[in-house]
Amino acid sequence: MPIFVVHEHHARHLHFDLRLEMDGVLKSWAVPKGPSMNPKDKRLAILVEDHTLDYGSFEGVIPEGQYGAGTVLIWDKGDFKLKAGSIKQGRLEFTLEGKKLKGMFVLVKMSGKEKEWLLMKKKDEYAEPDFKLKTCLAPSDRHK
Repeated sequence: MPIFVVHEHHARHLHFDLRLEMDGVLKSWAVPKGPSMNPKDKRLAILVEDHTLDYGSFEGVIPEGQYGAGTVLIWDKGDFKLKAGSIKQGRLEFTLEGKKLKGMFVLVKMSGKEKEWLLMKKKDEYAEPDFKLKTCLAPSDRHK
């Protein structure tokens, strides 16, 4: 089964990277506020460059002076199943089976935008209306 991974990326600004295994690579979206299990939340997700499948297990520090410098941690990972749609169509419906993210999600390309999408949790038995995103690192532990 294809995988997904969400990296917590402590670069210049904290953000999360959603990566979905598709077509032999990890299709990737930068999600500034991180994913949510609350169906009312609409998270901006910016389509970025593809990553190799082995990047799905990467954790470490990208050195200063390199693109994306900062600490990268795996926030969540698990199985991914595409239910409908495609990137070309501008809509993906999928399920995630991770430790933190579970159930149905949708990514929808914003009208008139090249790389900007919205990530939303679908209403299902895993939805959490009171979801609060927790980072892996406390602010005092973040390294650049």
